[in-house]
Amino acid sequence: MTTVRDRLLALAEDPRPGLRWLEDGTVRELSWSETVAAGARLAADLEAGLDDTRPPHVGVLLPNGPAMALHLVAAGLGGHVLVGLNSTRRGQALADDVAKADCQFVVDTPDRAMAALESGDDGVRVAGVVPDEESLFMLVFTSGTGGSPKAVRVTHQKVTTPGAYLTDKLGLTGDDVVLCAMPLFHSNGVMAGFAPALHTGATFCVAPFSASGFIDMARAFGATYANYVGKPLTHVLATEPRADDRDNPLRLLFGNEAGARDVAAFAERFGVRVVDGFGSSENAVVISRTPDTPPGALGRPQPGVAVLDPETRQECPPASYDEHGRVTNLADCVGELVNTSGAGQFAGYYNDDEATAERMRGGMYWSGDLGYRDPDGFIWFAGRTSDWLRVDGENIAAAPVEAILLRHPAVSEAAVYALPDESCGDQLTAALVLRAPMTPAEFGDFLAAQADLGTKQWPRHVRLLEELPRTATSKVLKRDLRDQGLPGGDSWSRGERDRSYR
Repeated sequence: MTTVRDRLLALAEDPRPGLRWLEDGTVRELSWSETVAAGARLAADLEAGLDDTRPPHVGVLLPNGPAMALHLVAAGLGGHVLVGLNSTRRGQALADDVAKADCQFVVDTPDRAMAALESGDDGVRVAGVVPDEESLFMLVFTSGTGGSPKAVRVTHQKVTTPGAYLTDKLGLTGDDVVLCAMPLFHSNGVMAGFAPALHTGATFCVAPFSASGFIDMARAFGATYANYVGKPLTHVLATEPRADDRDNPLRLLFGNEAGARDVAAFAERFGVRVVDGFGSSENAVVISRTPDTPPGALGRPQPGVAVLDPETRQECPPASYDEHGRVTNLADCVGELVNTSGAGQFAGYYNDDEATAERMRGGMYWSGDLGYRDPDGFIWFAGRTSDWLRVDGENIAAAPVEAILLRHPAVSEAAVYALPDESCGDQLTAALVLRAPMTPAEFGDFLAAQADLGTKQWPRHVRLLEELPRTATSKVLKRDLRDQGLPGGDSWSRGERDRSYR
């Protein structure tokens, strides 16, 4: 195994393009040797201001750009730990993150990084502390969809291992040009963008995400590969089609949380291979998509990954289906995705022993994600553990219902969540973002035509929104939807026993 520092030092005399970005519409770049030298200077500057009696943690609150990329390089070469701060957090919430991560100070302007880029000698001097693969490289905060964000410990191994894995899995080489428009304070940007570029010596291009400018940005950079997480494919597809959409250098996109419909549509429209995987900041449960993976399934689990009943800790039975393709035993087959062999790549949460212990119950990693196995062994996503609904005494998982709602051509995004029923249990509620008009009657007719939609899976309420509340990494904040209570304004509802909306 190697460290981030090892990979950077291997590129310290490499004249190939290393870091590329846009500045006032013009592409700028540094060679890898220049990038490594600038990162070393930045590390020395930052560490001169650290107190040796405190954890050497430096908070970085910057958007995607050359400065943020150089801070990653500096953390790899230096003796400090980069704390990636979510640029959408504000006020007390942001202050809490800074305190939880023991930041000695926070960098919130690009000035220091750009000064290191522009001046100084080209010699690479690194800190005297030599990291090993278990050394802490970075702290990455979880999205916080289930509560307060937790600081995930990202070791050097948690960067170099996925870098090597994705290079092999996706066939990436040093001739590729990597476009990373996903936030570099998040694990996807670091592990699916920065890490493969570091492993291969490919050119690493950084920019903030723009749906309308994504393909033009890829053209400007000459990007052949890009990473994504969440809904960027949806947002790019929502832009007006152009005759030259397929005239772009991209050959491959890799990410997670894209719907099967969007994956197929993006590949067709832009002539790009799209590989959608499954993962989280903790990177402990690995499920790989194979060529024979059915549309909509996550893929096959890696050894040790199982679907367990969180109460009995026994493996759940596979799903069974009726003649319409409807899962008939959701209450039994849906369980939590667990790494039964241990922690995997999970190195714990910083300053949160209780949350770490909750993840590592019984020596196994419990992901908090729900899923089920089909008879052929493929895993299907069923939502988060907080996405269980209890409707008329029946357990309902949110993700399968969302997948059905997304079949309607007018539905761009769908989020299913629970509102309390006036008597007991939950009322299944759906928030929809539409790409085309749809009437309540058309929606009811569509649901009636879905043979695999159970009678308890019909939404009681439907909210029509311009956009869903999301984190900076595009995860839906269902707790915000729940907190807003019963739908008002532009919404539809049906009676308890009705099948028509009004």
